[in-house]
Amino acid sequence: MSGALPLRTLGRTEVAVSAVGLGCAPLAGLYEPVDPAVATATVDAAWAGGVRHFDTAPHYGAGLSEERLGDALAVRDHNSFALSTKMGRVLVDHEGPWDLWGEPNGKAAVFDFSYRAAFASHLASLERLDIDRVDIGLIHDADDHRDAALEGTYRALAELKAAGRIGAIGVGMNSTAAAADMLERADFDVALIAGRYTLLDQSALDRLYPLCAERGVSVIAAGVFNSGVLADPAPGARFDYAPADRALLERAQAISAVCERHGTPLRAAALQFTAAHPAVASILVGARNPEEVDDALAMYAHPIPGALWHELKRSGLLAEEAPVPA
Repeated sequence: MSGALPLRTLGRTEVAVSAVGLGCAPLAGLYEPVDPAVATATVDAAWAGGVRHFDTAPHYGAGLSEERLGDALAVRDHNSFALSTKMGRVLVDHEGPWDLWGEPNGKAAVFDFSYRAAFASHLASLERLDIDRVDIGLIHDADDHRDAALEGTYRALAELKAAGRIGAIGVGMNSTAAAADMLERADFDVALIAGRYTLLDQSALDRLYPLCAERGVSVIAAGVFNSGVLADPAPGARFDYAPADRALLERAQAISAVCERHGTPLRAAALQFTAAHPAVASILVGARNPEEVDDALAMYAHPIPGALWHELKRSGLLAEEAPVPA
């Protein structure tokens, strides 16, 4: 698939991201190993589909995602894409199994939100990615470490941005309350929030998204499938990296049934719903192979009748105040 995706600038910066970005955690062997050649082909497929934003982190496979993404992007002109990575963890020697990653490499990522660790993390990411700058630097998973992150990591990010070494700075978090607290206490350009504005969870509407609009902070929405249950709500499907409980699974199945009545794949509704909020500059879709990339881009473009959204709201499956695609 080839095509162009809209580009949106983040906050008051000059950094532009495509309306759909590639989440690169799966390239590091999330749950099960990924062939490096397949990882490169996945990035190539995203590029062919118009994706110009790629998101990674040292945490993903203890550096493996950054290494594989750097290899795949080496042939591209960095001026033609935006790359985001994260700070808040450093890599240490580690032997034994991991919780999420299928390719142990003798390393593990552990929390360290200190000022010194932020600079060390930044330099190590540049080396693994084999690039000379990061476009978007994010404080990673500071939900329970907000004070330390603001005192250390944020101060480093602000200095790197002032020096022109990072184009935009922000947070990458799961908790909307914690993210809103961070945004109120410091000057950020972007908030990457995972799984909190989806067909199953619209909690970002309560405080976070209005705050982003008020402060001119752009949102990058990740986890649009809530770890898989909104891609295929079959028994055993994951929600936030763990098996979905019965109530969530039944709600996802009810949403899927409405989609079927309107000739729309659940995946298409999940992607386009999240993307429709005016605070959202880009949605991130994680993919582990080219087929998943092609499917996501096809679903993003799939026609959806307005009656589908009306039925979801009428049946209480979607917040009445939630914006929907025009």
